[in-house]
Amino acid sequence: MPARTFRITRERLVAYAAASGDHNPIHWSDTRAEAVGLPGVIAHGMLSMGLAATAVTDWARQAAGADVRVVGYGTRFTRPVPVPDTADGVDLTVDGVVADVRADGTVRVDLTVRCAGQKVLARTRAVLATTWPPA
Repeated sequence: MPARTFRITRERLVAYAAASGDHNPIHWSDTRAEAVGLPGVIAHGMLSMGLAATAVTDWARQAAGADVRVVGYGTRFTRPVPVPDTADGVDLTVDGVVADVRADGTVRVDLTVRCAGQKVLARTRAVLATTWPPA
């Protein structure tokens, strides 16, 4: 799976907080984030997880067709994603490899999710239901 990059800005954090209901101040206040030992405002973990899922589903649907569906997905959060208070924000990069093609038509894709060259999610795996490989 080719690498895909997502830009995360403070503006995107505000939009995500509104949609998710997660208004924890570590996602909008440098002062509050630093008070609990973080390097500053960080992205919501579920936002990072969701962007990784978007990357794999978009890729799979493009490669195999619209009938692809996620039947399993999991990850471990390993590092925070600091989001500077700049127009550029920070980039989250997702790539992956097909790790297992199963007889039942499911495919496991192992994802690598990085920010500033460091893995921020670990053991990120999606199981997709489809006919594989695509024709």
